[in-house]
Amino acid sequence: MSTDTVSTAPGPAVGRGPGSGTGRAPGPATERTTGGASGRPGHRPDLRTVGVEEELLLVDPRTGVPVPLSGVVVTEHDPKASAPITTELQQQQVETGTPVRTSMADVAAALRDLRRQVADAAAAAGAHVAALGTSPLPVVPQLTPDARYRRIRDLTGVMCDDHLTGGCHVHVGVASDDEGVAALDRLRPWLPVVTALATNSPFVDGRDSGYAGYRTQVWQRWPGTGPADVFGSPAEYRRRVDAMLATGVVLDHGMVYFDARLSQRYPTVEVRVPDVCLRVDDAVAVAALVRALVDTAADAWAAGEPAPPVPSALVRLASFRASRWGLTDELVHPRTGGTVPAAVAVTALVEHVRPALERSGDLDLVGTAVDELLAHGTGADRQRGVMDATGDLAHVVADAVEQTAR
Repeated sequence: MSTDTVSTAPGPAVGRGPGSGTGRAPGPATERTTGGASGRPGHRPDLRTVGVEEELLLVDPRTGVPVPLSGVVVTEHDPKASAPITTELQQQQVETGTPVRTSMADVAAALRDLRRQVADAAAAAGAHVAALGTSPLPVVPQLTPDARYRRIRDLTGVMCDDHLTGGCHVHVGVASDDEGVAALDRLRPWLPVVTALATNSPFVDGRDSGYAGYRTQVWQRWPGTGPADVFGSPAEYRRRVDAMLATGVVLDHGMVYFDARLSQRYPTVEVRVPDVCLRVDDAVAVAALVRALVDTAADAWAAGEPAPPVPSALVRLASFRASRWGLTDELVHPRTGGTVPAAVAVTALVEHVRPALERSGDLDLVGTAVDELLAHGTGADRQRGVMDATGDLAHVVADAVEQTAR
């Protein structure tokens, strides 16, 4: 449920939890840079910057049940580290945010380093860390003691009491609000394919949900979530957000939980649909695809191409299908609106953004990751495979802990 914990390298991260603060994205270092070289590690001035947030579960090393130790883990974390660990809505979870980078190799290194830092801090607190979109085992979430979270709980009641999900949020730099809104308007039909690639939440509260990405269904119960209609301009974007705030149901800009949204303070687009990925390599591929989607959308806008007039209701249905079956069944083709084998939809996504991937040097990285996902499945498929082999959800969590650390 986070907003902005992506670090504004070299400074500290911004934000602290489920829509916390004002819906801020990574920071002033995240704009698309076009000037000279920078001293920031991994910076290429010809590429859009990327930052990745991950929400991670803290689990009991013996039982696999989530444990409410986020406050201790944050305290145990090295305050001199390159990026902070922050608390989240529930005490059984922490959030990380990478420094902004332009190289996907550097994004991968940052994610691995952050997962290691969380694992070390969790171990000191007597816990393990698992990158899981939902808890396979039954859990009673415990609210983090924070005034804003209490306001959210007062507003949403039992929905907040039951909520414990882990997402991956990708921030991509844009040159202006005009470019950012243009990107939002043009990438929206493709986001369900991204959802399918990142599915990692099949089990919830001790049972198989029947979904590959059940987190998507849990998440969409919240007000302000889901695909947004085409905006057309930054002025219309702001008008629509103001209208949401005027209802009193969306408490602040941090609770504008669109599938993809603008930062309010910084020139960035944030895509929020993926589950937290079990494997770092999958998270990096998702980040590369999201950056390529923003690049492709911005190029189309610059060329005068109109935004695809796909109704939000159809995008939501495509998202449902992606959440339900992941890559194991048919997906909705973003161009035709008909159902096609998952591999066809994924290939269409890669072809759609191929020029951007070639420019960034990420085509081989994405191609390899996509081939692996299509051949061997997502995190959801691995979880089900472990469950089929062991019959024990505690083993599913233990395997997730091992995969998280790789």
